[in-house]
Amino acid sequence: MTSDMTDAVRTKNDRPEQHRSRGPVALLRSWWERRTHDHAPPKGDTGARPPADVREAGPSEAAPALPEAVLWRMRTTVRDEPGSLAALCTALAGRRVDILSLQTHPLAEGTVDEFLLRAPAEVDANAVTRAVAQAGGAGTWIERADAHDLVDAPTRILGLATRTALDSAELPLALRQLLGRCSIRSLPAGAVGVDGADMEVPVEGALAHAEGAPENTLMRLRAPEGGVITVERPYLPFTPTEFARARALVELDAQLGPRLPRRQDVLTLPQGNAITVRRAGPHDIDAAKAMHERCSQRTLGLRYHGPIGDADRYLNHLLSPRFGRTLAVETASGRLVGLGHLLWDGDETEVALLVEDAWQRRGIGSELLGRLVTMAAEAGCDSVYAVTQSSNTGMVAAMRGLGLPLDYQIEEGTLVITARLDVTPVSSRLPYDHEQPVGD
Repeated sequence: MTSDMTDAVRTKNDRPEQHRSRGPVALLRSWWERRTHDHAPPKGDTGARPPADVREAGPSEAAPALPEAVLWRMRTTVRDEPGSLAALCTALAGRRVDILSLQTHPLAEGTVDEFLLRAPAEVDANAVTRAVAQAGGAGTWIERADAHDLVDAPTRILGLATRTALDSAELPLALRQLLGRCSIRSLPAGAVGVDGADMEVPVEGALAHAEGAPENTLMRLRAPEGGVITVERPYLPFTPTEFARARALVELDAQLGPRLPRRQDVLTLPQGNAITVRRAGPHDIDAAKAMHERCSQRTLGLRYHGPIGDADRYLNHLLSPRFGRTLAVETASGRLVGLGHLLWDGDETEVALLVEDAWQRRGIGSELLGRLVTMAAEAGCDSVYAVTQSSNTGMVAAMRGLGLPLDYQIEEGTLVITARLDVTPVSSRLPYDHEQPVGD
């Protein structure tokens, strides 16, 4: 961290208002343009959420009243001199601020100290930063923390490594949880992000710039599939320690190769047909192309919003776990009849559905949509949106069936429906026959 970093006081809810109006060009952009958006896959496999008993809970009558306290995460740069850290700790103690944990990030000049603090409710962020500045801290950054931050760093990193090892789609989410609020972009080999833009360069040039010391608020990592992962965190510069941790996660993912959780849910449709819902991946491309051939041009047009002949071209991107999660629906005979996509787009997340004509109006679309929304909520997404045509009554009904607050925007026949995820999302509406692992 450099000393010119502006002192800042942030809370987790400090997010700029997003301009919601979308022009027709933005609404009809191709999937190839979406491949550079943020990626943050959720934790679920097939999106199943088993019902749970709900009980009211409250404080025990015998429990003593606890003094109000606030948790803070703080970073500051101190001189690499004996007594510098002690002076800072003394200043915090003078404000009755308790240090719960401390991590150090050595730099060429000075040291970045990262604290988890517990302060009395009457001691606000400004009081903490003033005390730190008086004790010699520079470039101080602070934000509210929560109970999840109480987990010590080694335990948290081991947990992220475990999740990455179980599912290759977890890498972007693991990086985000490791590094905090940041923009993660996956660029194919031959492209390098420069000042927020993508510039085509020779493959060897892209790989040469894939890794290196973090450049203030920008980090580049060599992606396991040969491209480049860029991570940007404008509000807080990266440290060499964070770069080393992020690179270790990426190297773990590369060593293990592509992998998906092998689990499936068998459900019964209202008509009595049994279907299987499972995670889909690149190995389903041929089956997805065959489903495209069985779909009508109207069905494909409602899904892809572009030339029908280009539908097959999108599948490599859509079925890649790097850019989201895809659920597949199979019949008892093993035929693929439905796909549901969750595609990461910054703080928002796009949902998209495709159900073969002969299997429409049986509840498959609503089942897929409910599972995708559950995944988005578990990933911490604020909202999900669907881009469709105003004539697509099926998609409109499915979004309304979520029981979530909805926002509608229509422009030149293109409809964007946004659902807020500030309430409990829906779970499966179809009965489960059983849940089983997928055999080898």
